[in-house]
Amino acid sequence: MEYLKENKGFIKEKNGKVQISSAAILLFGKNPQLYFPRARVRFIRYEGTEERVGAQMNVIKDVIFEGNILKMITDAVAYLDTQIKEKTYLGEDGLFVTEEEYPKFVRQEIIVNAVTHRDYSIRGTDIQIKMFDDRIVVESPGKLPGLVKTDNIRHTHFSRNPKIAEFLKAYSFVKEYGEGVDRMCKELEAVGLQAPEYRLNAFMLQTTIRNSTLIDKKPRFGEKNHGLVDKKPRFGEENHGLVEEKSQVDHKKPLFQVIDNAVCNKILTPTISGNVKEIVEAFDMNQILGRKEVKKELGYGDYKAGKAIEAMQLLNIVIPVEGKGKGKYILKEM
Repeated sequence: MEYLKENKGFIKEKNGKVQISSAAILLFGKNPQLYFPRARVRFIRYEGTEERVGAQMNVIKDVIFEGNILKMITDAVAYLDTQIKEKTYLGEDGLFVTEEEYPKFVRQEIIVNAVTHRDYSIRGTDIQIKMFDDRIVVESPGKLPGLVKTDNIRHTHFSRNPKIAEFLKAYSFVKEYGEGVDRMCKELEAVGLQAPEYRLNAFMLQTTIRNSTLIDKKPRFGEKNHGLVDKKPRFGEENHGLVEEKSQVDHKKPLFQVIDNAVCNKILTPTISGNVKEIVEAFDMNQILGRKEVKKELGYGDYKAGKAIEAMQLLNIVIPVEGKGKGKYILKEM
């Protein structure tokens, strides 16, 4: 209590009565939701690229994070990390490279900004993180604070909740409004993705980051030509443009033939063979796959993913990979 009185004005005395600030409750309260019921973060994962309701509802995950602000941020960021797709491929230097769907700092910053700068006087709704196949949308109650506008947010600094922002600086989570936005833009640009999009919708600020780009000549996630996207050689280049390099489809045709033969010879059931085909279709030739990757990419359960990989080993259509953990493979060139 003495710390709160002496630091940052979290608690004041007026006319002999103790007045506790909203920031103190949100930062240090054991259960801030008793006083701010909707001061929480909700994560919603949708199947596809649209938000559907009613009979066509496509929500596949719905998780709520509560507690003090630091706990909500930590838990929400950690959970979002588990939902991010990764691609591991063999780089040009012969070493395996892993790319994430969105840069880690960007994922963290959009959550930190939403929690730090939301308008806590709006008590009818919570912060929502909506994840689609092609984008993440974060909705935070409250319009942009102070002089910050959608067209100057990258370089204009202002905090609606300075006590909260100041406290989170100690945990290297946040700076004043705008500094983190500039870094987000730079990190997204570095991997060929679009800058964040900001939109004011009634009393909500909507922030969107996309995992693919509409800008030509910029690589998309997983598309840096490291064996994932085949280029046709020009005349004068290797093989003189007379023989085209094999595409992913051409590489995979023999694998599908092996799977079909296994069904005909009753080595695999049609169900297992269907699962194996889905994995072959979903993963590129040099892309690392294992139970974890298959579960994340295709939404399989642990048992289903394990059985499918066992079948792929049986058919000898995968090659074990060393140095990436137990049970990691790449598709076999046939």
